[in-house]
Amino acid sequence: MKILVVDDHPLILEALAQLLPRLGQGIEARCAADTATAIDILDDEPDVELVLLDLALPGTRGLDFLADLMLDYPGVPVLVLSATHDRATVAAVLAAGARGFVSKTARPEALFEAIAAVADGDLYVPDELADVPDADGVRISPDQLGLTRRQSDVLRLLVQGKPNKLICRDLQLSEGTVKVHVSAILKALRVHTRAQAVAELARRGISVETLAARRGAAP
Repeated sequence: MKILVVDDHPLILEALAQLLPRLGQGIEARCAADTATAIDILDDEPDVELVLLDLALPGTRGLDFLADLMLDYPGVPVLVLSATHDRATVAAVLAAGARGFVSKTARPEALFEAIAAVADGDLYVPDELADVPDADGVRISPDQLGLTRRQSDVLRLLVQGKPNKLICRDLQLSEGTVKVHVSAILKALRVHTRAQAVAELARRGISVETLAARRGAAP
């Protein structure tokens, strides 16, 4: 299993490069100190199976780069490793499509557990972070977006990086109908592109996992 570690701190890169192979035989760690190097590795090495991403990368907003990864490499799960671990941050990275979150203050065993869970297709959030309140104590609801249930379904798939044709297939909608829903979603979020929509959801701390559960009339 090849894991790409993206972090701008050389000491962390070196530490993880030594730590990750302890997961078991066949574990290989590739390291990138910036987004350009990370993209080159993902383009040139399609056998990368997991990305460990630090949000605090210089020259970019970490959530924006996470959104880009979700769109450009939808088959590669991302596990966020961050020194900032309030509930808003955890909710934001999950809303943007990350498969898990680990605090940089966590013990190595927690990182091993997270990697194993994400590699098995599960979502990983440590118990001690799952119930951390937002900074202002308020949980943001997807109802605030004013979307219908069907638009919420489209948004959930959009955030997963699926193109319109796959959204049509999964929801059994025509391509024209999906385009109308996507336009409505972008308008509701006041953005112009899918990547911006993902980043805006993350900024607001809205988890896409709750969108489909919203009660409302479908068009």
